[in-house]
Amino acid sequence: MLSIEKYQEEFINYLKDYSTVNEPRNLYEPIDYILGLGGKRLRPVLTLMTADIFNSNYKEALNAALSIEVFHNFSLVHDDIMDDAPLRRGEQTVHEKWDINTGILSGDAMLIMAYQLFENYEPSTFQALAKLFSKTALEVCEGQQYDVDFETRNDVTIPEYLKMIEYKTAVLVGAAMKMGAIVANASEADQNSIYEFGRHLGIAFQLQDDYLDAFGDPKTFGKQVGGDIIENKKTYLYLKALEFSNEKDQVELSQLFASNPENIDTKIEIAKQFFTTSGSAEATKEAIKEYTNKAFAVLNDLNISEDKKDILKTFGENLMNRTV
Repeated sequence: MLSIEKYQEEFINYLKDYSTVNEPRNLYEPIDYILGLGGKRLRPVLTLMTADIFNSNYKEALNAALSIEVFHNFSLVHDDIMDDAPLRRGEQTVHEKWDINTGILSGDAMLIMAYQLFENYEPSTFQALAKLFSKTALEVCEGQQYDVDFETRNDVTIPEYLKMIEYKTAVLVGAAMKMGAIVANASEADQNSIYEFGRHLGIAFQLQDDYLDAFGDPKTFGKQVGGDIIENKKTYLYLKALEFSNEKDQVELSQLFASNPENIDTKIEIAKQFFTTSGSAEATKEAIKEYTNKAFAVLNDLNISEDKKDILKTFGENLMNRTV
């Protein structure tokens, strides 16, 4: 087993060799740009780590890991267009640097490229990877649609929100780990268990992302802090604040999240005050712990050594306590 940093280094070196710049350059340069912007490389690292955990050479999983990363970045390019987001990882988004049509078309190409990477595996592995990928990709699209729908709804429930983030974010984390297990020829039971570990961890990851969107440090977060508030997104923070507030505060908070004032900084600060004083911020931290512990509980079902379970647990703990 390698360190997280070493898996990242190995993946980034592999990514550098995966040159996407081709003709027409206006199609491929945006792809090279978004893939080169950095990020945590969480999902491909999980694919490589999982292959190692199930006693395979992690290098065998590099193409599956790259597929996950290309698909993830495809979804970011299109999400940024839908959200009209100016920044991604502290840099201009693709549609801002080029234009919307380029972002759409380059994103489409990335989805196809992600599938192509499975062609490097023998038929049965290819089929298992492609089947999981297709299911996951469709769920991510469903999650994105729920996210869009929730922006104009005032009756979103917490179970609905959790389903949305499961589909939009968590299933891809689960799939990244299951792909590593598929490449390693792990048992079906172990493949399913590691998927559940990743899925629960993915929910905790997204809840942490929601929390950092409001309370993160702009210097380290890499995205516009308060972006969810500006876009009136019904996040866990917002829904819990509504649940914990009296009728007067509920009305004020609902009106705030139906407004688009010129002074967005004031709106962000008022929303954060609601989240803090209502107890919503603390409840979100507790939910992050809850889903991280659900992931840890799945480790009992895995047929791996205790040392390897500890590695997965340490990874989850670091993820729960991240600031970026």
